[in-house]
Amino acid sequence: MRAFQSVRRRSMSGLWPVAVAGLAGVALHVGPAEAQDRGAPLRHPISCSPAADAEFQRGLALLHHMTYPAARMSFAKAGRIDTRCAMAHWGIAMTLFQPLWPTRPTPDDLRRGWAAVGAARAIGTKARREEMLIEAAAAFFQDPDSGDYWTRIVRWEKAMQEAFAAAPGDDEIAVFHALAHLAAAPTDTIPRPRSAEAAEVLLAVLERQPRHPGAQHYLVHANDAPGREGESPEIVSRYAAEAPRNPHALHMPTHIQTRQGRWAEVVSGNLRAADAALEQPAGDHGEFVWDEFPHAIEYLVYAALQQGADSVAGSQLARLMRTSRLQPTFKTAFHIASTRARYALERGAWREAMTLPVRDPATLDWDRFVWPEAVTWFARGAGAAHEGRLDSAHVAAARLRALEAAAGTGGEPIFARNVRILRLELDAWVAQGAHDTAAAERTMREAAELEVATAKHAVTPGPTLPAHEQLGDLLLRQRRPAAALAAYRRSLELYPRRFNSLLGAARAARDASDPAAARGYYAELLAVAAPNTPRRAVVEARAFVAGRR
Repeated sequence: MRAFQSVRRRSMSGLWPVAVAGLAGVALHVGPAEAQDRGAPLRHPISCSPAADAEFQRGLALLHHMTYPAARMSFAKAGRIDTRCAMAHWGIAMTLFQPLWPTRPTPDDLRRGWAAVGAARAIGTKARREEMLIEAAAAFFQDPDSGDYWTRIVRWEKAMQEAFAAAPGDDEIAVFHALAHLAAAPTDTIPRPRSAEAAEVLLAVLERQPRHPGAQHYLVHANDAPGREGESPEIVSRYAAEAPRNPHALHMPTHIQTRQGRWAEVVSGNLRAADAALEQPAGDHGEFVWDEFPHAIEYLVYAALQQGADSVAGSQLARLMRTSRLQPTFKTAFHIASTRARYALERGAWREAMTLPVRDPATLDWDRFVWPEAVTWFARGAGAAHEGRLDSAHVAAARLRALEAAAGTGGEPIFARNVRILRLELDAWVAQGAHDTAAAERTMREAAELEVATAKHAVTPGPTLPAHEQLGDLLLRQRRPAAALAAYRRSLELYPRRFNSLLGAARAARDASDPAAARGYYAELLAVAAPNTPRRAVVEARAFVAGRR
């Protein structure tokens, strides 16, 4: 390794001025969240001056919170404090590829990351653990002009696995090894085995450092998988308290709460996360509103809609749409498109859905954001199909087929699968509108099977509309309440306490002459619903439970 490094120092020396310029060019915008949310102290000493080490530790904690803009500022400051601090440059590189997020490094990010790695190598370090972390980052950023993200992330995982084997007692290496293991999971399968393996590593770290921000955070990601949402509840609930003004730390427990249908907690957690996100600018010069803000807003809106709290959802959607300078990323595009779609579809506002704006705002590069655009076209098509406007539904379906083809060539299998699910669901509604009930059911069942076999991406609280819920809706239209009830029950197994699945199950049970089951579902709907919900379904539920049906 030392001989390899000395060669690299010579070959990369031309990048050192670039990296130094990068340190100088990162402006410091220390807001309230950045000042307060370092979180638990880390035990990861580095071979830099004490002052630089202190700033590095702060950056490392922020990196573990995925607070990338603020982390990059801290690492840059550490590098200015101690110009021989190789790990400061490693830290800057680590903020530029953001594993587990749907954003992908731009060509400029890759070049900057490679330059930062080159600077770290040129400075050098006598610490073996630092050397291994630097070389693992180099594995990701090498060949910066090639664009295959998944090749890069797999190289990083392999390097971190080797580092973990070489230093099994190093907590920081263990945490990054677990993160890499989660990040490199194939996106077209359910990642339960990888989640369990990563969780085992992270729990071992937490035995030694119970407040380690990375171990807590990545454990929540490991548990954000079907069948694991009930694991380590005390750690999930504790994580937000570790950094009470850090937006991502406040938000992350709501991934698990969403899977469990704990809507009031999802709303309150994301209200705090959205407010905190506005305190932290994004971009090296603080020119954007960080895309953690729309991320929190969508989870908040989704949960409010499950309570029938439509005014809360509407006001938060309006808040998102009037916020300017949003970071121009995939996350921002997805959350704008998805939150608009959800607000119409969950309320059954079909005419509203069919007129949703496409590729809006125009300031975003929608050619790069196929899945978000597909969400809008699905909503438009579903709205049109429910309104009997099959001409408009066919237009939307044709666009979804084109987007599905484009997604298939984009190198992101999970994006392509989600677009395909949306296309199948819309095809089913078009078939139902054309009175081809057999094709409608067959196609919706195909969508439901694909959805069950597809991992939920961390960007989204759940499917635009669950396929099994839509299958229940379709079967109710076909006057097959017993079959519809089975579909709704499956939807509630996958996505507990959803307002429309509970309502559908109650109606299906009622029409299938199962009043006891209907009363149970209506009662659960009343328990979920906000006291001031305007939805007529609550009046229906109260009447049935009271025996006034």
